[in-house]
Amino acid sequence: MAMTIHVDVVSAEQSVFSGLVEFVVLPGEAGELGILPGHTPLLTRIRPGAVRLRLPDQEAEELIFVAGGMLEVQPNRVTVLADTAIRGKDLDEAKALDAKKKAEEAMASRSSEMDYARAQAELVEALAQLQAIEKLRKRGS
Repeated sequence: MAMTIHVDVVSAEQSVFSGLVEFVVLPGEAGELGILPGHTPLLTRIRPGAVRLRLPDQEAEELIFVAGGMLEVQPNRVTVLADTAIRGKDLDEAKALDAKKKAEEAMASRSSEMDYARAQAELVEALAQLQAIEKLRKRGS
């Protein structure tokens, strides 16, 4: 049996995943992070993107989209505290494309710096969701 580490992925609304995995890959603030059992303790912010979980005895990885948040790693436990967390199968491409379009329109109008910064953050989140959907699509084929 492979070595495992316990992972919890939670958002303000709900617990999205809790269980044992062989490894976790997620978008850290300074780049993509890979976490294996026994990893050195770590606390960092995460960027919008896909959290990939390799479950024991399963060929396909579990994918969860997170819209940023915090990551805590302990030798036997990983906790992802996400602003928003959505299981890959629940991502809605049409909704993400609509959010991208609205964010681009808001950035083009530039009514104020605060609105521009918010639109920019929403654009980053929509693009990250679309990338996660593309990863799922590639994995399925």
